[in-house]
Formats: sequence, C-alpha cells, structure tokens
Amino acid sequence: MTTYFFVAASEKFLTFEEPLEEILKERTRNFKENKKEINFWLLKNPSFLKSSQFVDLTTKIPSPPAAVISTDKKFITFLKLRLEFVAVGEFEFPNAEITDPFKVE
Repeated sequence: MTTYFFVAASEKFLTFEEPLEEILKERTRNFKENKKEINFWLLKNPSFLKSSQFVDLTTKIPSPPAAVISTDKKFITFLKLRLEFVAVGEFEFPNAEITDPFKVE
C-alpha cells in the first residue's frame, strides 16, 4: 500500500492565483539535479476527490478542483503552510473506491 498526501483547492486558485507553478518547477529542477524520482503531481479535477471519504472535504472546494498529490508528507505540509487556503488529506492506495490515484475527470 502507498499513502498519498494532498492539498486541494479550486483549479483557479492553485494555477492562477498562487505561485504554485514556480514552486513545482523549482522542485522538479532540484529532483533532476539530484537524480531523485519525482514524487509529486498536479492533477486538475482529480477523481480521487469523488470518493466517499472526501465528501465533506469536496463541499468546501470550489469547482473545478485541482490537487497536488505526493508520497512526501513533508512537502504537502510545506504547501499547506505556503498556500494557506487549501484543504489537505491523505489516502491509501489501492483501495476499493480509488482505482487510480492519477485519474482525472
């Protein structure tokens, strides 16, 4: 089982109103320089948010949603502190409802 951690907000907030692109580019550059495998992804309208465990969470996120998911809890905590107005969560994969953590609608 793999645990995925995430921050989620409206797509507009994550992609236009916050400097997320700059953060992700810098992190990608750093990972490549250090020959580390990428462990974070930006997903627009991720399917995993539609699972029953996130019903309460998704009512607080304007549509369409977007999320940054990662296997690195510290990175997601950093994003939560940096971006402030985001929802956070985690899920185990595989599970009965989430068949693909990277699937988008």
